[in-house]
Amino acid sequence: MPTLTAPEAVEAAVHHRRGDLVELSHSIHAEPELAFAEHRSCAKTQALAAEYGFEVAAAPGGLDTAFRAVYGSGPLVVGVCAEYDALPGLGHACGHNIIAASAVGAALALADVADELGLTVVLLGTPAEEAGGGKVLMLDAGVFDDITVSVMLHPGPLDIAAARSLALSQVAVRYEGREAHAAVAPFLGVNAVDAITVAQVAIGLLRQQMAPGQMAHGIVTDGGQATNVIPARAEMQYTMRANDAASLRELEARMADCFLAGAVATGCGHDVSETEPSYHELTPDRWMADTFRDEMRRMGREPVGADLEAALPLGSTDMGNVTQKMPGIHPIVGIDAGGASVHQPAFAEAAAGPSADRAVVEGAVMLARTVVRLAQTPAERDRVLELQQRRAS
Repeated sequence: MPTLTAPEAVEAAVHHRRGDLVELSHSIHAEPELAFAEHRSCAKTQALAAEYGFEVAAAPGGLDTAFRAVYGSGPLVVGVCAEYDALPGLGHACGHNIIAASAVGAALALADVADELGLTVVLLGTPAEEAGGGKVLMLDAGVFDDITVSVMLHPGPLDIAAARSLALSQVAVRYEGREAHAAVAPFLGVNAVDAITVAQVAIGLLRQQMAPGQMAHGIVTDGGQATNVIPARAEMQYTMRANDAASLRELEARMADCFLAGAVATGCGHDVSETEPSYHELTPDRWMADTFRDEMRRMGREPVGADLEAALPLGSTDMGNVTQKMPGIHPIVGIDAGGASVHQPAFAEAAAGPSADRAVVEGAVMLARTVVRLAQTPAERDRVLELQQRRAS
């Protein structure tokens, strides 16, 4: 039999392990776990890597549901990110089971050619993407320091090679007033819920002047306990997004004035605190994204054009922080969810269906072949290695 080329070899390796990968995807999907509590999902994902010879280190960066599994010793260190957290009340409506299984598939396939291509393959279990910023915490702890490039994929309703995302920050806003009987002596009270009302009216008016890409959405998490008591405490949470970190900082400042307005108008004290690490915008590596687009077309997929890529921000992700530090990609691989999009119940159901299984296998193939092409293209290999050396110096 003729010897397979490296791209052919990784594709064959993924197909050879198809059963294991689909089983992993379905198993994670069947037992959804929330951010920082993905104990079963983490164990399942790293177990498959260990079975194929990866050296697994638990809890890198002090995160109990993270792991780092390594194979090979080449100078080109490739990080493959596996997410596996689910959404409250919706389960895997963002398809992170597909992310985990495709990441394992790509990592195992790349391990088969690691010696030939001078690779070190690092499969990273990255918890708490939906809330908590697991990758940000891992970056801060140095878990990514030795990695040259990072790759992962995400399921969605469309195929998007150079997917982008919005920068994000989230805050809790607390107002402190004074209780009073709502009928006997309301004038003795200071109504903390009124402060929320004023702030939300101010935010609603601000929306007309928000810059393109800026948005804000929030919920009231504490609005009083009894209707006959002027509430002395109230709390809300707000998420702010923008096209990039600079625009997000501008929005945060204007939102802070809206929060202050509630306090000034009612006489309440107030406190604003960040509830999770900020997410930066995705900045996909252009060469790697173009290569992944070629692989999509080779697989018979139809990725959206570059004009639509720029018009389709897909929420926010802590992978954006990773792409600010090193070359990386976060493409979207389409599944058939009957018109549903991520964070909808129908998408959760579709995330364990036939098109999701196809996304696991084809996604792993496309990620692995993209990395192989990077490793076999001298100019691009030298480029990413030089960038890594600059980061280290």
